[in-house]
Amino acid sequence: MAALAFSVALITPVPVQAGIPVVDSTNLAQNTMSAMEAVAQTLKQIQQYQTQLQQYENQLQNTMAPAAYIWDQAQATINDLVQATNTLQHYKNQLGSLDAYLGKFQDVAYYRGSPCFNGSGGCTPSEQAAMEENRRLVSESQKKANDALFRGLEQQQDNLQTDARQLQRLQSAAQGADGQLAAIGYANQLASNQANQLLQIRSLLIAQQNAVGTRMQADADREAQYQASRDKLYEGLSQPVNRSHSKEY
Repeated sequence: MAALAFSVALITPVPVQAGIPVVDSTNLAQNTMSAMEAVAQTLKQIQQYQTQLQQYENQLQNTMAPAAYIWDQAQATINDLVQATNTLQHYKNQLGSLDAYLGKFQDVAYYRGSPCFNGSGGCTPSEQAAMEENRRLVSESQKKANDALFRGLEQQQDNLQTDARQLQRLQSAAQGADGQLAAIGYANQLASNQANQLLQIRSLLIAQQNAVGTRMQADADREAQYQASRDKLYEGLSQPVNRSHSKEY
């Protein structure tokens, strides 16, 4: 359109006098300026259209979801870890409650009052069997707690490579995100991956605390038995011995 206007301006007839062509410089300049202004206006409109198209493209990209969702199998992973490490639930189911399980571990006062430790001679076979069962349970609980800890470690070793590959895929996908919505989607997936790792760490810490707590309970129970037996053995020897009646004096 601008080129056409410029051409028309150039071919506009000019006045002639006596057969000799005379150029109207004023009209030519005006036509030239008009053509240049038309060209500039056209270029400005093209730039506006380009800007508008870019805005539409950005809006479209910002409304596009991530090309792929790489979510962690968090629930399945945690279920496997809990199943491998939750020995406490095993004893709660076996004995009926947590208090019943904790009741298998006693203190010094209990053993001092037990006829099997106070020397009263009233330790019945049933009481003796109950104490043997408690000792067996204490030993078993320690073994199960330690086994659970190592099973959790083994599972984490197996999951380590899988989790690393999962994180690498997610990071690669996030780097290629087009638009705000896709970036937000990948950010949410990265946050989910971190939360999954924290849950696994928490599960391992619980398994470790379970093993440590069980060992502490067993040690305290054995120490209480030892202390009660020792007190009975040395009962009556707290007074100083009168060695004046000894044959050495």
